[in-house]
Amino acid sequence: MSGEPIRYTLTIANPQGLHMRPIAALVEAASRFQSSVTILKDGQPPANGKSVMSLLGLAAEKGTQITFEIHGPDAGDALKAVVDAIERTCEE
Repeated sequence: MSGEPIRYTLTIANPQGLHMRPIAALVEAASRFQSSVTILKDGQPPANGKSVMSLLGLAAEKGTQITFEIHGPDAGDALKAVVDAIERTCEE
């Protein structure tokens, strides 16, 4: 993989935070792409966006800012898919 990663910061709006349903949707979306998907939260080690256990470890509550860092040949499409997955499931 070459080039700079795409970064996007999102604030968790769901009152339950980043819980199992949005995490599962994020992992499913991220796993469809070749690009690496890393989720960053201040004070936490980077989380693998293709791993449920890694994302659960973030304990991202409502109001938490997380940053997606996506690197690879289909990074733009991967970013759109993972952000859509989180926003869609957090609105349910």
